[in-house]
Amino acid sequence: MRRPTLAAALLAALTALLLAACSTLSAVSALLGNEVIFSQPQLQQALVRNFPKDYDKLGGLVSIRLMNPRLSIPPNDNRLRVDFDLGIGALGSDSRTPSGRFALVSALRYDPQTRGLHLQNPAVEYVDVPALGGTMNATARSLLNSWLVDYARTEPVYRFDNSLLDRLGARRIGRTDIANGQVVVRLDE
Repeated sequence: MRRPTLAAALLAALTALLLAACSTLSAVSALLGNEVIFSQPQLQQALVRNFPKDYDKLGGLVSIRLMNPRLSIPPNDNRLRVDFDLGIGALGSDSRTPSGRFALVSALRYDPQTRGLHLQNPAVEYVDVPALGGTMNATARSLLNSWLVDYARTEPVYRFDNSLLDRLGARRIGRTDIANGQVVVRLDE
C-alpha cells in the first residue's frame, strides 16, 4: 500500500508544479514582441471583480443594478461583447433581482491615466426587460446610456498591473485592436 500512496503523492506534487509553471508562463507570454495579448478569460476575470454596480436616478426613485457581466470576443469581429443582467428598482421593485438583460458591443482603448483598457464607442446591442414589455422605456434607456458613457470614460475593463508595465519598459502603448478572438495592444518604440 505504500507504493500507490507514494506514487499518488508524487503525481500530485508534479501536477502542482506543472500548474504553477503554466500560470507563470501564461503571464509572461502575454508580452510578445511589440504586442501585449489578452484572452477572453483574462478580461472576464478582471471585469467580474468590479460588479455589481448600482446607480440611482431621480433622487433615488429609480435605481439600476448591473450584474453578472459576461464578456465574449467573437472570432471574426473587431469589437467585444459584454452581456449583463439588469435589475431595475422603482415603485417597490428591488434592483437586486434581475429583471432583464442587455448587451453592448465595443472597441477598446488604452487610457494612461487609469493604466487600463476602456470601452471605446460602446453601443447597446440588445435589451430585454420583460417587466417593461420587453423594450426599454425612456427612463430606463436614459439610465443605461448615462451609465455606459460614464463607465467608458472612468472605469477600465482591464487594468495593467505594475509587473506588466515594468516589462514594457520605455515602450509606449499605441493602438488597441480586437482580432482573432483576442485583444491585441500594439506597442510603439
